[in-house]
Amino acid sequence: MEISLIGAASDLGVSVDGSSKAPELLLDLFENESSELISPAEPYFKSRDAGDKHKNEEPLNRLNADLYARTLSLKERGIFTIIIGGDHSCAIPSALSSAERFGNIGVIWIDAHTDFNTFRTTETGNIHGLPLACIAGYECGELRSFHRGNTVDPRNVCVIGARSIDSGEKENLKDAGVRVFTTEDLRKKDIRNIMDEAFSLSLDGTCAVHVSFDLDVIDPSDAPGVSVPEHDGITKEEALLINSIVAERIADICSYDLVEYNPLRDIESKTADVAQQLLRQIIPSAACRK
Repeated sequence: MEISLIGAASDLGVSVDGSSKAPELLLDLFENESSELISPAEPYFKSRDAGDKHKNEEPLNRLNADLYARTLSLKERGIFTIIIGGDHSCAIPSALSSAERFGNIGVIWIDAHTDFNTFRTTETGNIHGLPLACIAGYECGELRSFHRGNTVDPRNVCVIGARSIDSGEKENLKDAGVRVFTTEDLRKKDIRNIMDEAFSLSLDGTCAVHVSFDLDVIDPSDAPGVSVPEHDGITKEEALLINSIVAERIADICSYDLVEYNPLRDIESKTADVAQQLLRQIIPSAACRK
């Protein structure tokens, strides 16, 4: 199957700079693959105002509208898209363009955070903490104005590896019915069994699954180069195991993201190396997808 790597060169969704530089660096490692880099089309001033709960919403929405149109066009031509971020807000057009193209889909969200805040509950106003709620149609309509189709049923959404969840976010997740496997769950249970359950849930009544992998799910000792590190995470080996299971299930997957690498915070290229290994698991599997 033909694949396309799309770099989403933006860190508008987070107050910390740096993840906008990641896509170009990672794409350069895969120069033999079809790829393109999408950046904000217009100059912008990045707000870091802690009191602004809609920080950088307008330029971020313009960028995401471009990403949505491009990924949807590729999917309509039968091309498998892999978005490389950038902050996690780029998952909004990535997942919703799959929902528009394929119909009912599920989502597996691999992340230290559940990203299920809304403008009502966010404590920071950083939009990279809202994308899963937006994709699941839980408020956040301002962030998907470019989307024509249905949102994803939250009962088909599963989060893997969460360990930092805001109080308001917990209420949102409970209200929506999203299944969350914490880092502690991954330690207590067999990872393969958890992934089997995640796929079963996300494929219940759907045709395919969108997978979004945030590098901050990994402990900073193995992947320090992220914008919002959370200690007590999974190991690099566990991350590669989870991702290898995703690669094994590529026939069930309609699109994939790898996000939140921040080269300005990396140490000895540890995180870049992990990101490269993760992509080298997914790319050949996607290329063999029928």
